[in-house]
Amino acid sequence: MLPGTVTRVPPVPDVEELRGLGLASGLDAVGVAPATPFAGTRRHLEVRKAAGLHAGMGFTYRNPARSTDPGAAVAGARALVVGARAYHQPAPPAPDGPVGRVARYAWVDHYQPLRDGLRAVARRLKADGWRAVVFADDNSLVDREAAYRAGLGWYGKNANLLLPGLGSWFVLGAVVTDAPLVPAAAPVADGCGTCRRCLDGCPTDAIVAPGVVDARRCLAWLVQQPGSFPVEYRAALGDRIYGCDDCQEVCPPNRRAERDGRLPGHDLEAEVQAWVPLLELLAASDAELLERHGRWYIAGRDPRWLRRNALVALGNVGDGTDPDVAAALRRALAGPDAMLREHAAWAADRLGRADLLDPVPAGG
Repeated sequence: MLPGTVTRVPPVPDVEELRGLGLASGLDAVGVAPATPFAGTRRHLEVRKAAGLHAGMGFTYRNPARSTDPGAAVAGARALVVGARAYHQPAPPAPDGPVGRVARYAWVDHYQPLRDGLRAVARRLKADGWRAVVFADDNSLVDREAAYRAGLGWYGKNANLLLPGLGSWFVLGAVVTDAPLVPAAAPVADGCGTCRRCLDGCPTDAIVAPGVVDARRCLAWLVQQPGSFPVEYRAALGDRIYGCDDCQEVCPPNRRAERDGRLPGHDLEAEVQAWVPLLELLAASDAELLERHGRWYIAGRDPRWLRRNALVALGNVGDGTDPDVAAALRRALAGPDAMLREHAAWAADRLGRADLLDPVPAGG
């Protein structure tokens, strides 16, 4: 720096103005939190990972030191501008035939409009001369802890973040910035009280303690995890092929918000994928499956995991006397993939079609 040079200090943005900009850009709630490391969250992640509760899950478990430190994502970070966007929509009627159910957050891409709202805030910060980077659903930051610190909600016993009066049907993200923003609100007090409906309502007892989920039992993770679907949880999977909403659907704050019409609504431009015909999924090529469902998390981008889920769901909701169901099982049983053959055999047996497992006689 030359002698006498004056360093220009950017103006400190007004927090309420940033909040208003985020709300006007499609976010449903906006808060500000300090960018200090999430020390308690890091300890929880490391303890649960050591206990195996992550079940091999990457995401924020992959590198807790990074995912709990905003400064690791943006050097010199001082604040987080955290945004939430509602994704709850009434379920459309299921089509005829055996169908697979999809969790609400995955019906359409809700993260793109979330990022758009956060990017509007980031652009304003950058225009004032500050650094600002958007993070949402990319494993760089524990979004729920950022939202909790920003005063958007409290941790429910199902480990989701609940917004007062609105519940947990929200996707979350944040802008990490070096602007010295003043937090706008204190953390929200617990609103669950003695309620434990999410613990009791989990079909596999995956919520092993308030706020603690054992991913080894959680259907939402098991449908994404590669490998054979655990036999002991196949019946509990029901018709699900991607995600599980049970712990949110039984939650009283969610039910009240839905009943009273308080949940923000957003027009969905894309086709809603609430249900997927199982026989169509099993008949589709790899390219077709990735084109239709490629925005979902699919381990290794390998569509065989979708087929595996579909075979388990078919075993739960299919009709063994339906010739189309029997034909789909025969194709899987005759296919080259041993993993899919094993799941097809389970489905055939569950539907009372053990005859499909008999070898075809020579010349038959």
